[in-house]
Amino acid sequence: MTADHPHVPPDPSLAQRIRIVLVGTQHPGNIGSAARAMKTMGLDRLVLVAPQRAPDVESFALAAGANDVLDGAVIYDTLAEAVADCRLVLGCTARSRRISLQELMPREGAERAVSIAAEAEVALVFGRERTGLENHELQLCHAAIHIPANPDYSSLNLAAAVQVISYELRLALLASPEANSPTPAVSAERNPPASHAQLEHFFAQLAETLDAIDFHKGRSPDSAMRKLRRLFLRADLEDRELRLLRGILADASRMAMLAGQR
Repeated sequence: MTADHPHVPPDPSLAQRIRIVLVGTQHPGNIGSAARAMKTMGLDRLVLVAPQRAPDVESFALAAGANDVLDGAVIYDTLAEAVADCRLVLGCTARSRRISLQELMPREGAERAVSIAAEAEVALVFGRERTGLENHELQLCHAAIHIPANPDYSSLNLAAAVQVISYELRLALLASPEANSPTPAVSAERNPPASHAQLEHFFAQLAETLDAIDFHKGRSPDSAMRKLRRLFLRADLEDRELRLLRGILADASRMAMLAGQR
C-alpha cells in the first residue's frame, strides 16, 4: 500500500451513499459477476433498472459468494426512479457523439463521486451489454465516465467495466479525508442540495415555460434543452436556489398566459 493510500478502512457511510446501477441487463450471469466485482471493492448497493431477467441461479453462481449484494439489490422500472434521490449521476459509457456530456476519466469520476458522497447520494450507471445507455438515459446523467481501453479492441464486458470503476472508487474511498470520520460534517452554510427528482421537475417546468413564451420560435426544443440541462446540472443547485428558479418560471408562465388573453 502506498503512502497516498494508507491501509485505513474507508468510511462505510461514504460507500453506503454510492450505488451501482445496471440498466436493462440482458444476462442474469452478468448481474452476478458485477455483484462480485462490487463486493471485492467494498461496495454493496446494487440497483437494477428493468433487467430482462431478474437475478437467478446463474447470477448467484457467478457472484461467487457475493450473495448479500444480490439479495439486497433493488429493482426499478426506470432510471429516473432509480436515481431520483441522487445529487450526482455518472453514466459509464463508451465515447459517443450522440449526446454532449462532460467526459471524465475513471479516477476523476470516482474522486468526484466520493467527494459528493460525503453529504449526498451518488449513482454510477452502466448500460446494456450490447447497446449501452440510450439517449434519454444519458440525459439524466451529470457527466460521463469513459474507460480508455485499447482503441483497437475496446469491448469491455459489463462486469469488467464495473470492476474498473469499483476499483477506482475503492482508491478514492481510501484516500478520502472522511476515511477516519464516520460522520463527516456538512458546512452549516450549505443548504440541502437539490435532488435528481427535483431537478427533473424543474426541467419539465422549464420546457413548458419556454414553450409558453415561444422561446423556440418553431425550432426543435431538443438542442436548447440539452444545453440548458448541462448548464443547470453544472451549477450544482441547492434546494433553495431551485425553488427561486421555479418561482421565476411560474411568474413567466403566468405573464405569458395574461399576454395571450389580452
